[in-house]
Amino acid sequence: MTRDIASIARTLGGRVVEGRVDAGMPVDSAVALDDFSVVAHPAFATLVVAPAAAVTAALSAGDARAESLRSAVVACHSEDAALLHALERTGTTAIVGTAPTDDLLEPVLAALLAVDQAAEDRAVTSAMKVLTLAARRGGVSGVVAELAHRIDGWAVLLDRHGQVITSAGAGALHVQDAMAVALSRPVRVRHRALQVHVVGSGEDLSARLVVSPRTESSSRARELGSQAAALLDLVLRTDDPTRTERLGRAVMIDALLAGGPAAASLLRQWGVHESSLTAFALTARSTSVEVERLVSHWLDELGAAHILTERHGVVTGFLRDDQVDAVAARVEAYSSAIFLGVGNPAATDALAGSAAEAGHAVESARAEGRRVVRYRSIPTIELVLDRLADEDAVRVARLLDPLRDDGGRHGDLTETLRVYLAENGAWGATADRLGVHRQTLTSRIHRIEGLLGLSLADADDRTAAWLALRALGGSARPASG
Repeated sequence: MTRDIASIARTLGGRVVEGRVDAGMPVDSAVALDDFSVVAHPAFATLVVAPAAAVTAALSAGDARAESLRSAVVACHSEDAALLHALERTGTTAIVGTAPTDDLLEPVLAALLAVDQAAEDRAVTSAMKVLTLAARRGGVSGVVAELAHRIDGWAVLLDRHGQVITSAGAGALHVQDAMAVALSRPVRVRHRALQVHVVGSGEDLSARLVVSPRTESSSRARELGSQAAALLDLVLRTDDPTRTERLGRAVMIDALLAGGPAAASLLRQWGVHESSLTAFALTARSTSVEVERLVSHWLDELGAAHILTERHGVVTGFLRDDQVDAVAARVEAYSSAIFLGVGNPAATDALAGSAAEAGHAVESARAEGRRVVRYRSIPTIELVLDRLADEDAVRVARLLDPLRDDGGRHGDLTETLRVYLAENGAWGATADRLGVHRQTLTSRIHRIEGLLGLSLADADDRTAAWLALRALGGSARPASG
């Protein structure tokens, strides 16, 4: 972590004389008075080393260097009365009474700052290796999510017109502030310490990355943000055929879920001639498991078509009915905790219902810690819903109307509630799946409880909310995870 003025004073055995420069400002360099002309960077303190008499004379000179010296931080072994008077008169910050003498003070400071900078460089290099891996696995969204985690804050990536490309850990107010700062809008910004990094340059400007670390003076966050912006520039300008393929498969899955003769015709063009298919949904407990790549490998082994798409960490797709057991066996035998939900077989022109069933089944698998759950083996909720008349199911689903009436001001509250209940109230896992900060999640859950008049700490209220979600999903909308 970058050393600040106060920590350096403690290390040197001296004390801080407060002035213009705050004692919490990070330090980036130390120079002798004879070599000093101006402060190198306004966000960092420059330490100027000299004997007390030389400092007193320099502060009293009245020239341009004297004015610059008042914006720096003086470091002296001595703390005589003339020096202290000059410091007070000019409002100059200083470290006085240091253990090292004046002739040793500069090399000692240089060594301290060099060790600190080396540690910062190693931390940034290590973090960039992880960000590069995130770019390979998750593209732009992966880089932004990992960056927000690394700086313990939030990050927003905006296109050149100020529209959000992706964000991580940022709530609605954060995004508004990011847009205001990036576009230089004359509005009050509610969050301080925002850093704006340009992605690209000049006419090649492609985006702006806005980050906000928890530590307002974090130089590491600034360095990471700068390097992440360069990485994002490369990712945004690189044609990724796998991304194009994923987008194409996602569009085709949407066409299949729409159903009808067009869906069956599309499958025939895809080389799938079965009259029925079974939906599946697969997810992993750990984000280190690349679920889409894993299931694609299994489908290759089975000689099955890649009828699948990945959304929010859940891979949803369709299998031939006779291939389901083979995939289930691979899930049961896999070394890491992964969860498979299986719907009931459905006609190829009406697959949406099976997809919704698979989504419900995989949520049950996660909640119960079971590797494989088939929808037909979940009797309780299905039994209740099957025995409800249509108008009763609608009445149960209306419990969630206040969430939809909220108008998205606090994010997708219905989706937040669904994921929270599916994760059995685990805050960390829920925040990770939603891609939001835990503080944002806490705010959303409190908002949900207030709107619904429920307490999610109460078992009956949780059951009522889950029943309402299931009744709301009865229109065969597949869960996206």
